[in-house]
Amino acid sequence: MGSSSKMRQPIIALTLGALLVGWSLTPSPILAIDVTMTLEKAKKVLAAGREPLDKAQTPEEVIKVLKAADKAIRIGADPETDPCGPSAILKTKFYWLEYFGRREAAESKRQKRDIRMPDTKIQEILAMPNLEIEMGLCGKEEFFADGADVALQQGSKNIMPVDKGKPSRGRKVPGTASDYVSRFSARFAYQDFDPRAKTNIVVFFPDGQLISLEADFSKIK
Repeated sequence: MGSSSKMRQPIIALTLGALLVGWSLTPSPILAIDVTMTLEKAKKVLAAGREPLDKAQTPEEVIKVLKAADKAIRIGADPETDPCGPSAILKTKFYWLEYFGRREAAESKRQKRDIRMPDTKIQEILAMPNLEIEMGLCGKEEFFADGADVALQQGSKNIMPVDKGKPSRGRKVPGTASDYVSRFSARFAYQDFDPRAKTNIVVFFPDGQLISLEADFSKIK
């Protein structure tokens, strides 16, 4: 998305080097964003992420697992039923651990041996200071999201991101005359907001319009 070094570094830190290549995710049942997760719990989350793909035997079953995972961490519209509705994916530490758990499962099947993330890489995820939010927005031209900004609203408090990517060029929504979907990501420091509070994610456009999505952080891992 963005080109700043701040945007790139957390993603680079999450790679498993040559061991792991391209994959996807699934957060399990819901409690609250866990900012101070232990290594022991992190390994259990990785295992929970591996399990559904370990059991999947066909490409169709794999797709079903990945679609379920995607729905579990999205708020707002479901792109499959409402391709032009606003939505957001909340990428917490739990998200990344289950994501890489599924990647472990996929790579283990490919190499026909158990592939596991080293403790040092798990610790990098646990040390991540920011929540990443990936927004999906719809507009009437390819560059409608240029200049958009985003904030978290908790009560009377507005929290601005510590880092924000450039919105992608709009992608035409199939079957529509002039609807385009754009995506962009922003990162918010955990220390700046209450990770257990009801929150509105508000996107501001240069023309004064705004979009608001409700996210109850007390129900997100």
